[in-house]
Amino acid sequence: MNHVMVVDLGYGDAGKGTVVDWLCASRPVHTVVRFNGGAQAAHNVVLRDGRHHTFAQFGSGTFRPGVRTHLSRHVVVDPLALAAEADHLTAVGVPDALDRLTVDGEALLATPYHRAANRARETARGADRHGSCGLGVGEAVAYGLAHPDEAPRVADCAHPAVLRRRLTALRDRLTAELGPLDAPPVEDCLPAYAAFAGRVAIVDRAHLAGVLRAGTCVFEGAQGVLLDEWHGFHPYTTWSTTTFANAEALLAEAGLAGSAQRLGVLRVTTTRHGPGPLVTEDPALPFADPRNPTNPWQGRFRFGHFDAVAHRYALAAAGGVDGLALTHLDLAGPALRICRRYDTVDRLTPGPAGDLDRQAALTARLLRARPVLDEAPTDWPAAVAAELGAPVLLTSHGPTAEDKVPALAGAVSTPR
Repeated sequence: MNHVMVVDLGYGDAGKGTVVDWLCASRPVHTVVRFNGGAQAAHNVVLRDGRHHTFAQFGSGTFRPGVRTHLSRHVVVDPLALAAEADHLTAVGVPDALDRLTVDGEALLATPYHRAANRARETARGADRHGSCGLGVGEAVAYGLAHPDEAPRVADCAHPAVLRRRLTALRDRLTAELGPLDAPPVEDCLPAYAAFAGRVAIVDRAHLAGVLRAGTCVFEGAQGVLLDEWHGFHPYTTWSTTTFANAEALLAEAGLAGSAQRLGVLRVTTTRHGPGPLVTEDPALPFADPRNPTNPWQGRFRFGHFDAVAHRYALAAAGGVDGLALTHLDLAGPALRICRRYDTVDRLTPGPAGDLDRQAALTARLLRARPVLDEAPTDWPAAVAAELGAPVLLTSHGPTAEDKVPALAGAVSTPR
C-alpha cells in the first residue's frame, strides 16, 4: 500500500502539514492517521488558490477530496475544538470533513477542566514556564496515567451518565488540588459531547486494520522528536511520543509491521516555539513566521541556524528514516549557516526511555553550549543529506504543494 509515516526531526513547526498535503496530492491516499498529540498541533496548509487552514485534529490531507482522517487511540481528542475546526473547514470550502472522520473510542478526552488546570499550572511557574500550548493535552495524559479507569474517553461521549460521573470526578479532583477552575459546569458541557457522539463515527481499535488494507495511508505526527516525552530536553517537552513508535505499534497490531516508509521533516532553519534549548539561536537572522506568532502560553517563535547536532540526535532517537523532506528552502541565503558541532561536543547520544534525570542534565548542558557555525552550503539538500546520513527525497520552496520538488528521481511521485 506504500504507507508513509511523517515525523518532525526538530522542535515542531517544520512543515509536516504541507508535506502531508503534498503526499495526498501526489498519490491516491485513503486516510491520514494521526498517532500522537492533540488539538495543540498547528499544521498549516495553503492551496494554490490561497485558501488556508491550520490543521489541529483533522489530517492535513483534508483539502484533498475523499481523503479521510482517523484519530487513533494515541491522540488526545478535544471535541469542542474539533467542532470549531470543522466550522473553519466548511468556511474554506470543505463541508464534509466530519463525514470523513473516524475516532478511536479509547482515545482520551481533553476537556475544559484539563485546559483550565494546564493554564493554572503554567501561570504558577512564572518565569520557569515550560512553554505549554495551554490546551490541556498534557494534563489529560497525566490524569489518564493517574486514573486510567476513570479518565474521560471518546467512547464516553455516547454514554451521558458515565461521562457526567467522570467529568464531575475530574473537576472535583483538579479543584481540590488547584482551587476554583475557569471552566463551565459539567451540565453545560454534556450537550456538546453528546452532539459530537451523534455526529462522528466512533470506532474500536480493530477498525484501523481495515483502513490500512483499504488503501494507502499517511501517518501524520504532531510536534517534533526534540520535544518527545522521553527523548526531548526535559522539562521543555510534550506529554506525547513524537517518534515513529506509536505509528509502528499501530501497524504491528494490524499485522503490517515494517510496511511504511519513514519520512523525517526538517526546516532549513532550526526553530523553536517557546523556552528551552535552541543552541543555534540567532536573533539577527532576518526571518519571521506569520503562522507562528508570539502567544501568551508558548511565548515567541525563535530562529536558529541549521543545527545538524540536534537533528542527528533526533534521527537517532527516532530510530532512523528512509528519507528526509527539507522545507523552507526559500529562506536559504548567505545569512543562514550550518552548525556541525558545538563548542563542547559534536554528537549527542539518546538514552533509555524514562530516564528524565538524564534528560534534564542534557538540557542543562545544551543551555550552556555554543554553536560552531560554518558558512552556508552551496547545495543545502546535499549538505543536509551528508550530515544526517539520509537522502533528501523532497524539497519545499514555498507553502503550497506546487512548491514541492522530489529531490531524487523515482523516490516520490509528483502532484496530480
